[in-house]
Amino acid sequence: MLGVPDTTKALLFDMDGVLTKTAVVHAKAWQQAFDGFLASRGDPYVPFDPVQDYDEYVDGKPRADGVRSFLQSRDIHFDEETVRRIGDHKNDLVQELIRRDGVEAYEGSRQYLEAAVAAGLPRAVVSSSANTHEVLVAAGLDGYFQVEVDGIVAAVRRLKGKPAPDTFLAAAKELGVEPGEAVVFEDALAGVEAGHAGKFGFVVGVDRVGQAEALRRHGADHVVKDLADLL
Repeated sequence: MLGVPDTTKALLFDMDGVLTKTAVVHAKAWQQAFDGFLASRGDPYVPFDPVQDYDEYVDGKPRADGVRSFLQSRDIHFDEETVRRIGDHKNDLVQELIRRDGVEAYEGSRQYLEAAVAAGLPRAVVSSSANTHEVLVAAGLDGYFQVEVDGIVAAVRRLKGKPAPDTFLAAAKELGVEPGEAVVFEDALAGVEAGHAGKFGFVVGVDRVGQAEALRRHGADHVVKDLADLL
C-alpha cells in the first residue's frame, strides 16, 4: 500500500522539498546571501540561480559544504571565515522567512505519513538543516517521527553530510534496521546519491522541479512528483 518493497522495515525522509515546502525558502535565502557577497566584491558578477545553482551546488548539503561548493564553481578563493559568514547570513535569512511566512507541509506527504503510521513502519527525518525540529513543529509534522537526524546531530557526531550516506545510516541504526531494509525519500541530487551510496533497499526521488532524469542518474530507483503518488 506504500509503494515500497515488501522487505521494507523503516522509512527515512528528507525534509525540505519532500515533506515541507521549504526548499524554495532555502533557495531564496541562498540567493540573497550569495548575491550580497558577490556584489560586495565590487566586480561584475552572474547572480546565483535559485534553480540551477541551488540544485547543483547547495541543495541537501550541510550549509558550509554548500557555500564551498558554490564558491568553487565560480573560481572564487575563500577562507573559512568567509564560509562561516555567508552560511550564518543564509541561516538568519531562512529563520526570518520562516517566522514571517510560516511553513506549509505537502498534503500528499502528510497523507503518506498517515499511511506509514497505519502500516506500522518506523520513520525518521534526515535533514542537513539545523532548523529541522522547528520546521517540523511549524508544519505540524513533528509527531510522525521516532528519530530526527539533522544538521545539529551531524555536527555533534561528526557525521559527513550528503552526498555521503552517514546521516541516513545513523538514522537507520537508531531505528534498529539494516540499510537494505530501509527506504530513502529525497528530492535533492546529493540526497539520492547518499541513498545509493549507503546501499539502502530503495531510493525514491521526489521531483518537485522537473529533474526526474537527473534524480535517476544520481541514484533514485523510482521517481514520483508527490509522495501520494506511491499510495
